[in-house]
Amino acid sequence: MADSAGGQMPPGMHAMFITGQAMAQGFFDTLARQHAALLDSSGAATPRLPMPEAETLAMIQKAYAEKHAVLWSSMLARESGTAVEAVVAPEPGDKRFAAPEWSASPLFDYLHQAYLLNAGLLREVAEAMPIADGRARSRLQFLTRQYTDALAPSNFAATNPEFIKTALETKGESISRGIRNLLADLEKGRISMTDDAAFEVGRNLALTPGAVIFENELIQLIQYAPLTDKVAQKPLLIVPPCINKFYVMDLQAENSLVRFIAEQGFSVFLVSWKNPRPDSGGHFTWDDYLDKGPLAALEVVRAVTRVEKPNALGFCVGGTLLASALGVARARGEEPVSSLTLMTTLLDFSEAGELGCLVDEASLAAREAAIGKGGVLKGQELANVFSFLRANDLVWQYVVGNYLKGGTPPAFDLLYWNSDPTNLPGPFLVWYLRNMYLENNLRIPGKLKMLGQKVDLGKLDMPAYLMAAREDHIVPWKGAYLGRGLLGGETTFVLGASGHIAGAINPASKNRRSFWTADVDAADPDEWLGAAVEHKGSWWLHWIEWLRARSGRKIAARGRLGSTKYEPIEPAPGRYVKERA
Repeated sequence: MADSAGGQMPPGMHAMFITGQAMAQGFFDTLARQHAALLDSSGAATPRLPMPEAETLAMIQKAYAEKHAVLWSSMLARESGTAVEAVVAPEPGDKRFAAPEWSASPLFDYLHQAYLLNAGLLREVAEAMPIADGRARSRLQFLTRQYTDALAPSNFAATNPEFIKTALETKGESISRGIRNLLADLEKGRISMTDDAAFEVGRNLALTPGAVIFENELIQLIQYAPLTDKVAQKPLLIVPPCINKFYVMDLQAENSLVRFIAEQGFSVFLVSWKNPRPDSGGHFTWDDYLDKGPLAALEVVRAVTRVEKPNALGFCVGGTLLASALGVARARGEEPVSSLTLMTTLLDFSEAGELGCLVDEASLAAREAAIGKGGVLKGQELANVFSFLRANDLVWQYVVGNYLKGGTPPAFDLLYWNSDPTNLPGPFLVWYLRNMYLENNLRIPGKLKMLGQKVDLGKLDMPAYLMAAREDHIVPWKGAYLGRGLLGGETTFVLGASGHIAGAINPASKNRRSFWTADVDAADPDEWLGAAVEHKGSWWLHWIEWLRARSGRKIAARGRLGSTKYEPIEPAPGRYVKERA
């Protein structure tokens, strides 16, 4: 094969080039078959996955060949002792090839750069595919990334110089440790991301003092003890996501959002969702979650505090549940809350990110048939989906560290929480996936009937604070922004730095990262961003002042938790959050 200068490629470079081309062709042939199966599950003939325009494909291939020629030349130059710069570099944040062993050897330097070129080829071809359906395009790009991430040379013993160095230095002990780590994780059914023995809910996690004052089949309601002599008149009810455990909002004292709110002089109540079992919770529906979740909790908060319109905060799907519950209350003629805060929440699922691209009619129909009338989606299955959204950080990093290098991951509270998943009832899940991710019905006034009421988010006219995270791969910030156009009241939108969890749980005590605000009510999120101003530090400080202005006068903190009707049942964090999936 001729190179870009008209000569012949050296045999080694030619082999790597052919490998990349074959990898691309084989991958897209496989995708074509999968695409056809998705289009027509009946087995009838379906069109092949369309390839990019011939001219576009030729340009991609030409650029790819030229870079390989430069890479091959640079390796030959290194072997002769000449210093050369890298031809291709990992994307920002990609630490797979950061160790000096990858660049110290001309062979491994060439190997990892050739991989990056091959992965880039697949990515460019996937992006150039003439696919009009945005969901199908996103699915293709997601599968492409999974494929290339899995085939990285860092994931295999023979092609990872860090594995070789560690094995030599430990005289093979690292290999033995890696095998033991692998066997232990096989027993657990998951990859270890942290030292599980370092943490325990109620011992060194979820320690903000309080008590469970109410419980039903789906929730325990926690009332937290006041941490100031005086508190705002209006309490705050927090509705966390039911697909994870609430203590991500109350990890340790220095990074607890719950404790921060209490320290700022607010009475705090929080919903702790029960972890459903196939034999005792697999029948719960979306309506059950609304009725026994936010609506039941609000009734108790009102009774205990004698405040008819408390403030409410929902996080992720907890925000979707909360907004839906408030929509039901408004349809009943009630004015349920004084203000609404939504953290990384989707109401309009037009831009649902990579989770959205994984939901299609065929896969959802299979779920409906399997668990739509009863049963649960196991928590570990859901956790695996979230992990593979960031596979290099949450899967392959630990494959390399734990199994190839025989290491033990350090203690990290957030990753302990990430490894403590919850089950989901089948009827609840399939209704949520169909009506939100697949059909996007919540944004249409009156389209969905919940608890017998037609829900219109436009009737939620209380002031709302919407927070999103700029690098969120679960709730893309532009998707979260679209909620402003659905709510009927005054809205404030704030964009935090980082991702879904790190952006939301950004402790004011450390006051790191940034957030953006803008005094415009633009329909287009890009227009809003163009007018936004960056502020250094945590968005918590901005939000707490917004909440304070909507929480009434200061009153003396209550001397007891609960009330005569709602006596404390057990200390926080309660039993429900300790149940393992």
